[in-house]
Amino acid sequence: MSTEQEAGVRDWDFARGVASVVLMVGYGREHGVPVGRMLQGSGLTEKVLADPDAQIDAHTELAVIRNLVRELGGRPNLGLDVGRRYRITTFGIFGFACVSSPTLGEAIAFALRYLELSFTFCIPAARWRPGEFVARIHDERVPADVRRFLVERDVTAMHQMLCDLVGHRIELLRAEFDFSPPTDMDPWVEIYGMRPLFEQPHNLFTLDPAVLEKPLPQANEHTWAMCLAQCRDLVSRRRARTGIAAEVRERLVPRGGVDGFAAPPGIDTVARDLNMSTRTLRRHLDTAGTSYRQLLDEVRRALAEEMLTATPLSVSDVAIRLGYAEASTFIHAFKRWTGTTPSAYRRGAH
Repeated sequence: MSTEQEAGVRDWDFARGVASVVLMVGYGREHGVPVGRMLQGSGLTEKVLADPDAQIDAHTELAVIRNLVRELGGRPNLGLDVGRRYRITTFGIFGFACVSSPTLGEAIAFALRYLELSFTFCIPAARWRPGEFVARIHDERVPADVRRFLVERDVTAMHQMLCDLVGHRIELLRAEFDFSPPTDMDPWVEIYGMRPLFEQPHNLFTLDPAVLEKPLPQANEHTWAMCLAQCRDLVSRRRARTGIAAEVRERLVPRGGVDGFAAPPGIDTVARDLNMSTRTLRRHLDTAGTSYRQLLDEVRRALAEEMLTATPLSVSDVAIRLGYAEASTFIHAFKRWTGTTPSAYRRGAH
């Protein structure tokens, strides 16, 4: 029997901090690329990069990535070299939450749920099965001109983060990539502890699942709970949307807040309210990097968390108010969103 977990986002087009850009600009400078050329066309300045609280969109980081690849793309294993520089400290509160997680497995589950607090462009999906943990790395939506660089960078950064969490190098059981093999294989073997396969159908790596059950050296239940709360707050603030997504989201939130006893409108109703066809609305949302289902899940999750922590409503009553026909369906959805059940979430909050 296998267990699967998808990431909390389906695409790389999410807001992010500047730490990743700072790292790449520093790498470029070390290899003779002036800051001005690294930031060309991004709209960024050194003043913005000096602000640890600055937020940018993914396309801004992508512009810097393209500059790096243009300037240094001739270097062998460029993505590998850059990726190994991403450490737990690069990820701020997101990394700190992972460090304080009880086990490596729980840190991975958390990281997938809050992936939009990372800097990745490749979207991982995890599968636990007897004798093996498989991380499938989706790069289908990554622009082709920087795809190889980003697969190399992101997979190596993920592996480096895992190593930082346990305090030593983790050797992979398997690593497979869908591009041609590098001319120099030695750095790959040095980093991953094995020889990867290339020109494979998918990008993936596997671990011994026994590693996932071991307690992390800096696990701390109180710190973890505090970090989780901060990460939830950060995600909520970053998800402040504009344009068509904001208009749809507004129509999904009950006018009476948590007291508004009304199932959310379907996509056809929302489309009519916005004076467009359902097909056109779907297309606009896809262009904005989201979907009706994703926005509905965001609204339902926010309302569910509020009702579970701020009202005495039963789980069944919460399910009904969110438009679910059965409590079991709501419980399954809530566990997909948060990794825990509504009842456990309420106990933890209290």
